[in-house]
Amino acid sequence: MAKRLWIPLLIFIAVLGAAYGTFLHYRIAIPGIINRLRDPVMETQPVVWEQGPQTPDAPASERQPNIIVILVDDLGINDISTFGGGVAGGLLQTPNIDALAARGAIFTNGYAGNATCAPSRAAIMTGRFATRFGFEFTPAPVAFHRLLGSFDYGPQDAVYHADRESQTIPLDEQGLPSSEITMAELLRGRGYHTLFFGKWHLGAAEAFRPQNQGFDEWLGFLPGAALFMDVDDPEVVNSIHDFDPIDQFIWPNLDFAVRHNGGPRFHPDRYMTDYLADNAVAAIEANANRPFFMYFALNAPHTPLQALRSDYDALPQIEDHRLRVYAAMIRAADRAVGEITAALEEQGLADNTLIVFSSDNGGASYIGFPEINAPYRGWKASFFEGGIRVPMFVNWPARIPAGSVVEAPATHVDIFATAATAAGAALPRDRTMDGVDLLPLIGRDAVSNPGRDLFWRSDHYRVLLRDGWKLQISELPPRTWLFNLNEDPTEQVNLAEDEPERLAVMTAALNALNAEQAEPIWPSLVAPPVYIDRNILEAKTEDDEFINWAN
Repeated sequence: MAKRLWIPLLIFIAVLGAAYGTFLHYRIAIPGIINRLRDPVMETQPVVWEQGPQTPDAPASERQPNIIVILVDDLGINDISTFGGGVAGGLLQTPNIDALAARGAIFTNGYAGNATCAPSRAAIMTGRFATRFGFEFTPAPVAFHRLLGSFDYGPQDAVYHADRESQTIPLDEQGLPSSEITMAELLRGRGYHTLFFGKWHLGAAEAFRPQNQGFDEWLGFLPGAALFMDVDDPEVVNSIHDFDPIDQFIWPNLDFAVRHNGGPRFHPDRYMTDYLADNAVAAIEANANRPFFMYFALNAPHTPLQALRSDYDALPQIEDHRLRVYAAMIRAADRAVGEITAALEEQGLADNTLIVFSSDNGGASYIGFPEINAPYRGWKASFFEGGIRVPMFVNWPARIPAGSVVEAPATHVDIFATAATAAGAALPRDRTMDGVDLLPLIGRDAVSNPGRDLFWRSDHYRVLLRDGWKLQISELPPRTWLFNLNEDPTEQVNLAEDEPERLAVMTAALNALNAEQAEPIWPSLVAPPVYIDRNILEAKTEDDEFINWAN
């Protein structure tokens, strides 16, 4: 009798154990499941753009310039062929991005506002270091941070602050404070019709959404990533990576979905990059007779790696599947840039449209490609040049000579001031503005280097750039790097011990700027190691240099 009782008990224990194991395996997908229950994705919906005047008040050449900011996501500076590079040793070329750069000014020392997505976007939108108003870290779910904290990174471990979980705020409320003045708000005050497309990542709660941050119309998604197509669509090619904790998290939690003007989520009717570009073209046509500001923020080539099959098939010369998918995504992004510039030409708006092109940060180590930031050291989530050195092109044929090259440092906070000047808008005077107008730096009569300090911070990791000298200080672990970028742009020789006087002066300046910044709106929970000279697939040793990136 006792044996008979043990049999069902053992079966019950086995079933319970299997269920628990299944739960542990799929628990990572819980945030996505909850989100789909509370915010379901509807079928494709038509998008109609508000029509501007049927006839213009004045010719395009006599109006305020249209202003377009094109931002790509996680693009390595060597991923485009403008600088002689390109994916897979140049097997992929980017002719439309190259042409945009050639028709205007190339800033050879372009810098991101931060080394990760959201703080860079906050800097672009406000013209200020995002740390001035507490937008220091990239919004992400607690479950995501826990995963990063438990991953095996090799010789170095991540630091996880479990005690800070109680201090964090809901993910939807991790947004750009409404007290900040956005570029869209400034330009709308000058009569511009304001448009946003793509990845927002500046807050999902109602108060932080684009319609409450100065945009008249918008089409895109609020989180930091989205699927480019349904995973099982016959026209998509996927590359899924079990070696990357971020990839492990995003595939089960992301959706192929957008919103229009704050409405419910719905499926786009084609590949995300093309869908956003086609709608941007329709919006240009609708607003051809009035000044408009467009913020066009693609999510390519950020993971998940998904390519349109036709783009993938067009690159048979790239043999590695993962690299071919990545290249195909950049091919689509380049096509999107070409469609926007062609639409401006067709509407007679190209000459009097100011276009700024950049990436939110450098290429990521976690996709496992060694050359995307070449020749610079470092990756996304580090303040080495590979993490923050980005393309910065400014195109305005009516004002900027084609083929202009500018060596003075330019950064994301400068886009705000440049757009304001072009539109005839005064900069806010009730707060510190960190950007400068880039237009006086272009051309034969350009002024010299504006001679200002550039600053970056992520918790315990802080950086100052002054006159071509770059100081990096990390407290976790304690590290100090001082590089002379004028002679050593790829940060090979640390001069911290050889330049004690300069180190002392720059440290004081760094500390003074750091003291001006606000406390973070929400705390960092995790600080995983980022190896400066190794991507995620390369073997690491105890001697490899690294930083712990706080987020």
